[in-house]
Amino acid sequence: MTSEWFELDGHRVEVSKADKVLFPDDGITKGDLARYYARIARFALPHFRDRPVTMQRFPDGIAEEGFFQKHTPDYFPDWIERVDLPKEGGEVRHLLAHSAATLVYLADQSCITPHLGVTRVDRPERPDRLVFDLDPSDEDFSKVQAVAAAIRETLEDRKIVSFVQTTGSRGLHILIPLRRSADFPPLREFMRDLAAEITAAHPKLATVEQRKAKRGDRVLIDTFRTARGQTFVAPYAVRARPGAPVATPVRWDEALAADMSPRKYDLKSIFRRLGQTEDPWRDMDANRTDARRLIHLRG
Repeated sequence: MTSEWFELDGHRVEVSKADKVLFPDDGITKGDLARYYARIARFALPHFRDRPVTMQRFPDGIAEEGFFQKHTPDYFPDWIERVDLPKEGGEVRHLLAHSAATLVYLADQSCITPHLGVTRVDRPERPDRLVFDLDPSDEDFSKVQAVAAAIRETLEDRKIVSFVQTTGSRGLHILIPLRRSADFPPLREFMRDLAAEITAAHPKLATVEQRKAKRGDRVLIDTFRTARGQTFVAPYAVRARPGAPVATPVRWDEALAADMSPRKYDLKSIFRRLGQTEDPWRDMDANRTDARRLIHLRG
């Protein structure tokens, strides 16, 4: 197997075994993955800024079980930025992805999907993103769209701006950008209350039941990312599914359109989209809600 070299950001990055197939149904190789991340970096990196990265790695390709890795191995190059963050019983050394070179190196490590923290590293106890993860029990995406629309309407009624992305898997992420004025516990209660409100209004459509056996065919509104150390799928990350679908920020009207699907865009088709539309999340930080206001809304 051959290596492929990338000259990026003043670094020479080797992708070893570049012809190793990671997506067997599609013939997509590690080199293909690395070239994708080199090309997508200018769109993705603004969303990575100062967020700890959790790697989802598949050394033997997506046909075999992968694993999540938070700690940065000592053998990673010195030029990859690291930060020590507290965890229960100690610390974890996360990496930061601030360059295309870093994303390509992660591809070399068979990190197909990077996940990002809901906090920035300077204030790990104060989230600046709240995430509703809509997880369906089946492949009926119209139910996910209906739950997403209900959440959006409920937030709009409270003058809370939200953003949405396809996950590249089966569901949607709905994000609320925050001004960092509160810690996790009261915000977790806000998220739980809102999810309970939606499920009460749509009991046949939505649930907060974590156990799959009790969900039936309803859509899970998962609010468990409202906690220290939790993550969401990075925008423009490739998912470990056939076809190499990509998690994609979309406009709300696109997310709710009849022709939308959670795997609509992949590592090839995404660039056509990016050549035709602006980043739907470009104004996210200009539309932050003060976290304290969410707490006050609970009464």
